[in-house]
Amino acid sequence: MESGAAFLRIDAWLWHTRLAKTKSACGDLVLSGGFRLNRQPVTKSHAKIRVGDVLTFMWAGQVRVWRVLALGERRGPPAEARLLYEEVETEG
Repeated sequence: MESGAAFLRIDAWLWHTRLAKTKSACGDLVLSGGFRLNRQPVTKSHAKIRVGDVLTFMWAGQVRVWRVLALGERRGPPAEARLLYEEVETEG
């Protein structure tokens, strides 16, 4: 991937964040529904994600809201993966 890219596929980005072990598993998560990108439902694994986007989804029984801070160049260690997003506080 080139470093000046303005977007990344959502399945690849989720893989970079280490949400699942494989890129295809990340794609399956998106295809199963339950993901929202900037409040819009996402059901395609090739949806484009950009820096500043907000991703909302259920994980481990909790609603997670992540703001995209970076797209990432690779699937690095967990500490590096956590730099790609910030957890947004939710009410409730």
